[in-house]
Amino acid sequence: MPLKLSDFDYELPPDLIAQAPLPERSGSRLLAMEKGQIADRQFSDLPSLLRAGDLLVFNDTRVIHARLYGVKDSGGKLEVLIERLVGKHEALAQIRASHAPKPGSTLKLEGALEVEVLSREGEFFLLRFSDAENLVDLLERYGKLPLPPYIQRAAVDFDESRYQTVYAKESGSVAAPTAGLHFDEAILARLREQGVNLAWLTLHVGAGTFQPVRVEDLSQHQMHRESYTLPAATVAAIQETKARGGRVIAVGTTSMRTLEAAAKNGLFDSSLDSPLLTNNQGADLVGDTDIFILPGFRFQVVDALITNFHLPKSTLLMLVSAFAGSDNIRHAYQHAIAQGYRFFSYGDAQFLTRLNEI
Repeated sequence: MPLKLSDFDYELPPDLIAQAPLPERSGSRLLAMEKGQIADRQFSDLPSLLRAGDLLVFNDTRVIHARLYGVKDSGGKLEVLIERLVGKHEALAQIRASHAPKPGSTLKLEGALEVEVLSREGEFFLLRFSDAENLVDLLERYGKLPLPPYIQRAAVDFDESRYQTVYAKESGSVAAPTAGLHFDEAILARLREQGVNLAWLTLHVGAGTFQPVRVEDLSQHQMHRESYTLPAATVAAIQETKARGGRVIAVGTTSMRTLEAAAKNGLFDSSLDSPLLTNNQGADLVGDTDIFILPGFRFQVVDALITNFHLPKSTLLMLVSAFAGSDNIRHAYQHAIAQGYRFFSYGDAQFLTRLNEI
């Protein structure tokens, strides 16, 4: 029986959608669910859920100033939200306007940037910025931080730091990998002292992550593409962790998608005698993924997941349902709502273990 969009719906009181971060990053609550059993914890308790020899895999992407305002040739106002950078001077973007701009037309953004509309690709437009300066630098100077649509206010000064992880490094995302927002330097130091190992990858989150699923039959849904880099050092750390019986714990669905996409593409092979075999011959893996993880998916790498709470009918809710079990996730969300947990980007966190063994 095909999976339906309505299978992943739930009612969320609007006042549980966090509109701002807590004063302390690690001050959020943590719903821990291991093998279906729920415990209410604080995020600062995370080290007690981990063991020496576990490996946490973080996404070190950095959010860019991806929102721009301007006008068309005709003078009509518009809003541009960069989806992804595709070169030093080109980007795919969403455009909100009363009438969509045509290929070949010119936009003027933030009163300073001349931008040519090269083509339309489905819901997105391919734009070329005429300025010779690197596009990331231009966006940092002229753009605005793109808070998610469910945060009903404009970005302010504190968002510049709090909507970035403390380890953000590689610029390119238009949304934060929000599970990582709970980590501060103190908790990272505690984990290292405890013998928990840390590793890094980069997946640049696109604006498509906020696009609604528009089909009831989920087999008809096409995921947006996102670019990632999986360093050889991280592959080696995963291999070593698996070999000694440790757990690989993804910090966020972005890390999860990168690792499982790499496994799906044959980088990892867990069917052999070796617990994990790398086929990349010591090179960093750079690629794109449109992996769509639904219940029934066979996880090959990740043993546990740290994540926030996800929107109704979202592909991320489908992902965690696949990982921890649909019934378990439904129960966890009902519990979280009843207990007044804070939801979405600036909200509370979950620690989930995989339902089935690899």
